[in-house]
Amino acid sequence: MMNAHPPVRERILASATRLFDAASIRSVSADRVIADAGTTKVTFYRHFPSKDHLVVAYLEDQLRLLQVAVDRERTGGSDACGILLGLAAANGDAACRPGFRGCTFINAAAEYPAEGSIVRNAVGQYRAWLHAVVTDLLTELAVEGPEVVADQLIMLRDGAMVHGFMGDPASVTGSLTTAGRAIIDARRRAPLPS
Repeated sequence: MMNAHPPVRERILASATRLFDAASIRSVSADRVIADAGTTKVTFYRHFPSKDHLVVAYLEDQLRLLQVAVDRERTGGSDACGILLGLAAANGDAACRPGFRGCTFINAAAEYPAEGSIVRNAVGQYRAWLHAVVTDLLTELAVEGPEVVADQLIMLRDGAMVHGFMGDPASVTGSLTTAGRAIIDARRRAPLPS
């Protein structure tokens, strides 16, 4: 007979994800996650030595989902331009999601500003991964100075996520795509295909 309930660690992480996404990381106590997950403190701390460790697991899970999506596009035959467009669309979709409060990773960095904390290190892993992926895609597109252009596109993306929270979320995908194309085309001999 199969167990109808997910393993405890997954249940705790699912509760944390739901609660963190709805409110903020700092505003959700470990006790609230424990109650929502229907577990005990002893069980919680067996899986997560501290709330910060839970936050790291949450961020790592979010990163893993992004990595899987990009890998799926790469193995599915999408070209570099298609993957960059897919990333822009994913940001737009996220911004249009009910209850969107901004980028998970930017929010975590703002809530955990101390350099060297395990949470900031997890945010840094995401940022390093994103920069490497965008740089690789730009290299495939024969963009001059792909590392610099990746910085520019990531800054643009960060601003788009703030705009999605503070302004018009429906405009994120179009604006991000248009501005991203302009940045790339300025550093490329042949413009991107339409």
